[in-house]
Amino acid sequence: MILPALMEAKSPYWRPIKYSLFPPLGLATLAAYCSPDDEIDLQDEHVEQLTTYDRPDIVVIQVYITNAFRAYLLADHYRKKGVYVCLGGLHVSSVPDEALPHADSIFIGPGEDIFPQFLSDFKRKTTRRIYQNTERDIKNIPPVRRDLIKRNLYLVPNSIVVSRGCPHHCDFCYKDAFFEGGKSFYTQRVDAALREIDRLPGRHLYFLDDHLLGNSKFATALFEGMKGMNRVFQGASTIDAVLRSDLIEKAAEAGLRSMFMGFETLSDDNLLQSNKKQNIGKNYEDAISRLHSLGIMINGSFVFGLDDDDKDVFKRTVDWGVRNGLTTSTYHILTPYPGTRLYQAMKQQGRILHEDWDLYDTRHVVYKTKGLSAEELQLGYDWAYRSFYSWSNIRKASWQHDKLKHAVKHFAYAGGWKKFEPLWNFMIKTKGLNKMLPLLEAILSKVDIGNEQDAGRSPFPAIA
Repeated sequence: MILPALMEAKSPYWRPIKYSLFPPLGLATLAAYCSPDDEIDLQDEHVEQLTTYDRPDIVVIQVYITNAFRAYLLADHYRKKGVYVCLGGLHVSSVPDEALPHADSIFIGPGEDIFPQFLSDFKRKTTRRIYQNTERDIKNIPPVRRDLIKRNLYLVPNSIVVSRGCPHHCDFCYKDAFFEGGKSFYTQRVDAALREIDRLPGRHLYFLDDHLLGNSKFATALFEGMKGMNRVFQGASTIDAVLRSDLIEKAAEAGLRSMFMGFETLSDDNLLQSNKKQNIGKNYEDAISRLHSLGIMINGSFVFGLDDDDKDVFKRTVDWGVRNGLTTSTYHILTPYPGTRLYQAMKQQGRILHEDWDLYDTRHVVYKTKGLSAEELQLGYDWAYRSFYSWSNIRKASWQHDKLKHAVKHFAYAGGWKKFEPLWNFMIKTKGLNKMLPLLEAILSKVDIGNEQDAGRSPFPAIA
């Protein structure tokens, strides 16, 4: 089982630590359907050299858009040796006709029903070229084969997924093609999810679900079951879910300390154009204030290049993020992924510049822009990252917290994530990245505020 490296992960301009965070959980999940007698080698090219001189019975390759050409090369290499090759993943589901010539079988959509069927067919020598997902149910999936994961190579080996998909349908989202033709959001059983959590060592967890709070009943029961486990965890949600009911308080009580939030844009027109209905009419600042009051750090996600954007959008977005105390920000250049409504619309309008998937990494302009020139968009995107993560803006954003210890925590997390690249690279090269996990757990741990008085005190005396 192979996860080829994303093209940007091999670029000298991208950060190795970004691609050493999580193991290939999807492949480890599929591996659980194999027989106990099967010998399985799970390889992740982001953290190790691939072994390609071997000749296994089956090679399964997970394909994303920016590793697609690399995946096809690997697939062709193994097929020339007579090995049976399977391709699956988001990109295969989006453009199956492109992937099919490089594989003996392709998997379209989630694999929980089709991979066991393929294994059965392979043993009977009755395999099909195309396996199309039909059943959307993960209530009875077997435990992930975590024994195949090389934990020491990852900062966050305790990644976990307890649901599939998202209840929302934004025009630019890559996931809709993957879940086309059936339920686009469904969850595990709560008891199964808690058992999976219970068998993970250490304290830290990272929920890779697209929307951890997407099913209120499930999330409530999950967080109730997690109380007393002494966990600290990170996850993703929407502004709407944070503002609705007291679910976010229950998450914080269970150990939530950091939340990925898709703000995407500060323009209502852009939200309407993108079909991001869950953000329309919602007060971003209220959601941020609520999260900060619970001691939850925020990673804000933003997209540049939407049709309503102008030349000032970069500074507006960065200043807003700093002013509202976002701990980290993730910026993207709008990318029309194949299989999305955005891609279909731009294709019809003649706005797609090319289909060099290596450049569909949300870092390059691959479509005809409006309002901004391609050069302005590219330069603005680069500037936004430099500006937000400047020491002065990290310090200013830290100051937005009303508790001294929260300010210090913010400063340590943002600074450590972006400003210590040589240290991260050293830990990666010496295969000791996982040794940094206790530091991450310490930073994420709940702050004991006590009777702290913050007025007029600087959390950064050396640089204030």
